[in-house]
Amino acid sequence: MSKFYLYCEEFSDEFNQKHIKKLQRAVSGCVKSNIPLAIEVVFVDEAEIRRLNDEQRHVDSVTDVLSFPTLDDIKGKKIDKREHLDEIDENGNLLLGSIAVCIQRAKEQAIEYGHSYNRELHYLIVHGILHCLGYDHMEEDEKAEMREKEELILKKLKITREDS
Repeated sequence: MSKFYLYCEEFSDEFNQKHIKKLQRAVSGCVKSNIPLAIEVVFVDEAEIRRLNDEQRHVDSVTDVLSFPTLDDIKGKKIDKREHLDEIDENGNLLLGSIAVCIQRAKEQAIEYGHSYNRELHYLIVHGILHCLGYDHMEEDEKAEMREKEELILKKLKITREDS
C-alpha cells in the first residue's frame, strides 16, 4: 500500500491539518503503488465552482465538488512509478489530480441531508479523491462500487451519516 498526501493550503476550524492527516491515513490503504500519491484540494466559492464547471464540463451551474484527474485507467490497478514519470511532483509524489470543493454547497447540503458539515465536507473530499483514482458513478454498478469505497473510508474516519 502506498503513502497518500493531500495538498491543501487553506485551513479552517472545520478542516485543518489534523483532518488532513486522518484523511491521508484512511485513504493510504486503498491504493497499491510503489510511489507516494498526492492530490491537491482547493476550497472555492460558488462563483469559482460555477466557472470551473462551465469551463471544464460545459455545465453552467454551481456544483459541490469537481475532480480533475491526471491519470486515466488506474481504478483498482497497482500504480507503477515507471509508467508515470511525467506526473511526479517536486516532492517526489505522483500527482493524481486536483479537487475543487464549494464550501457554500457543502454547508447547504449538510442541512439538506440532515448531517454535519464535517461529514459533508469529508464526504465531498473522499468523493473527489475516488474520482481521481478512476472511480465513477455513471452506471449503477459503478455507483455502488464508488459508494462502498466512500463509506469504507468515512468509516475509517469514524464519520457516519448520523453525525450531526
